Amino acid sequence: MIITFDIGGTNIRVSSSRDGKTLDDIVIEKTPQNFEEGVRLIEYIIKKLSRGEKITAVAGGVAGPLDSMKSMIVNPPNLPEWSEKPLKKILEEICDAPVYLENDTAMIGLGEAHAPTLKNKKIVAYITVSTGIGGTRIVDGKIDVSSKGFEPGHQIINFSGEPHTFEELASGSGIGRRFGKDPATIEDQKVWDEVAHIIAVGLNNVTVMWSPEIIILGGSVVLKRSPFLFEQIKFHFKKIHTIFNELPTLKEAELDDRGGLIGSLFYLQNKNYFR
Repeated sequence: MIITFDIGGTNIRVSSSRDGKTLDDIVIEKTPQNFEEGVRLIEYIIKKLSRGEKITAVAGGVAGPLDSMKSMIVNPPNLPEWSEKPLKKILEEICDAPVYLENDTAMIGLGEAHAPTLKNKKIVAYITVSTGIGGTRIVDGKIDVSSKGFEPGHQIINFSGEPHTFEELASGSGIGRRFGKDPATIEDQKVWDEVAHIIAVGLNNVTVMWSPEIIILGGSVVLKRSPFLFEQIKFHFKKIHTIFNELPTLKEAELDDRGGLIGSLFYLQNKNYFR
């Protein structure tokens, strides 16, 4: 049996798989802010799912940058009490199995990039616009190598006055601060057209730096405003971009909340656990 997980700023998702290809059971709980409480919760879920069976490997995504050894989260914006805690070591003790950590968005992107319709795409970018903004680059079906991970939400976009990041301007939390409202309650199409324009600028930067064949867009800000926002993003993206004669295809994410769990299965497949 293998265990996959997705530790987000809001929810923890843990799943089991016996064949390494499909998810058997999924448990979802709120993510505790306290690290020790969170670890106890994960241990309880894993024991519930494994039912005493031998665990052979564990992989999952965590919300925030990782240290160079991929053993702990470092400076996570939404889980400050989890910072620099020995998550990998503790999970290996709990499971008596090797544990692999990646950024949560990277695992979700890996899952999305393995959709049957994308099997011939060598370079895929995944961008999520939700409470924050994150993303990853998938090359030949694997998370691309990097020294510190990928944080496209922290690219500087606005330089008039004090610099602002992509995340500050277009994420759910950023929109809420800028307009003083829960984004879910904003109906003014001028606001959403402005957001679409900002997202298109961010995607243009991703395109010129990562040169993907396709960009998958996920996250509640994009998916819950569809189809208006998605179509407006495509309109502005085409208008803004000037250097390449062919734009990468824009595609909406399709795995919902299972993306990170499914991506973790592919991660372990790339580690040759099932071959």
